[in-house]
Amino acid sequence: MEQFIDFPLIRQLASDILAWTQAHILVIPNLMQITLVILAYVLARTIESRLQLILGKVLDGSWGGDWVKRYRSQLDVMLMPLVMPMSWLMMVGTAQLAARQLSWPGAIFEIGVSLLTAWVIIRLVLNFIVDPWWSRAVAISVWTVAALDIVGLLDPTLAFMDLLAVNMGDFRLSLLGVAKTLFALIAFLWLANAAARLVERRLRALPHLTPSLQVLFGKLIRVLFIAIAILVAMNSVGVDLTALTVFSGALGLGVGLGLQKVVANLFSGIILLLDRSVKPGDVIAINNTYGWINSIGARYVSVVTRDGIEHLIPNEELINLPVENWSHSNNNVRLRLPFGVSYECDLHQAIELAIEAASSFDRILKAPQPQCLVKSYGESSVDLELRVWINDAAKGVSNIKSQIYLKVWDLYQENGVHFPYAQRDLHIRGPIKVEIDR
Repeated sequence: MEQFIDFPLIRQLASDILAWTQAHILVIPNLMQITLVILAYVLARTIESRLQLILGKVLDGSWGGDWVKRYRSQLDVMLMPLVMPMSWLMMVGTAQLAARQLSWPGAIFEIGVSLLTAWVIIRLVLNFIVDPWWSRAVAISVWTVAALDIVGLLDPTLAFMDLLAVNMGDFRLSLLGVAKTLFALIAFLWLANAAARLVERRLRALPHLTPSLQVLFGKLIRVLFIAIAILVAMNSVGVDLTALTVFSGALGLGVGLGLQKVVANLFSGIILLLDRSVKPGDVIAINNTYGWINSIGARYVSVVTRDGIEHLIPNEELINLPVENWSHSNNNVRLRLPFGVSYECDLHQAIELAIEAASSFDRILKAPQPQCLVKSYGESSVDLELRVWINDAAKGVSNIKSQIYLKVWDLYQENGVHFPYAQRDLHIRGPIKVEIDR
């Protein structure tokens, strides 16, 4: 690998930067202006909280009417972060006007006003980017380019980045080329994700598509948009797309060596979405995990239990392991509630009261009707089993069982039906001889 870094040019560029710093920064008038700009920043940071409090009171007041009240939270997100830079900009702008009126040097004030204006505009525009990471990354990148252009260092910086390059055969890789590629990828990937979100929202609004098909088409469209964005970004910066053959070979090698599980989970997820064996909202039980499916991802299925714990189960396990889907073909689920009654009670009355208790809840289906069966004659009780049907298992199973058991208890107490205690009969076959040591 042959290096193409021109060190004499780099030294010349460094000397030029040093000379520019000595000529424009390390002079008394400019140092004074820099000091005033820093003091303005400290003052703006000090009064920021008070200004935000005043702005909040203004927004909470009658100013703006119903429009302000309707968009109060959005205005907070949009305006509150601008309080400090706006106050800083006003102070520096006032200093610039004063210097101009008094014919004092004001070059640093001019640069400060331009940089702060760019900061405010960029921060205001980026409020439309919801994701905080993307918003911060784009803000830093755009403001850095704008700042370099304002101070006249953009072209020298680009030239310096282009000098930092290495040559691999016919391919030249420079720091400038890497930066351009990254910026293009970020821009096109953001556009691809935004377009995919719009399509997914449109798919969710289509009533004739099942939730599984909505998720499947949404994932496929997102992957397609991302692939197109990567190809367009690479082509826009002049990358030879024939190099993707090498990448595809490396990808195949990676899959063969260590990505089998990842690929297996990916295709298992596609199979789950196609055959609709499970879908968002289904109540399932797998590997002692019982809950409802929150979402189906490319690698795992999110199952939320009644405890609020979210289990991330790999898609491959839902293909290979037995899965209980309580709402696959229909939502009806039968619950079994075993209990026992005393041998001395009226068994017919106990059965009728148990059915009455179950029928008093709206969640219990009327058809099929609740049933109470005699299961066996136990050692201490007559064993009964109450069977009921529900169609909303996602709302919980243990809670409705507890309510039925409590209602059975209340009705039995009111009507003299008793639950037995454990009974043991002791049979003595002969006299017991007890010897007492004296």
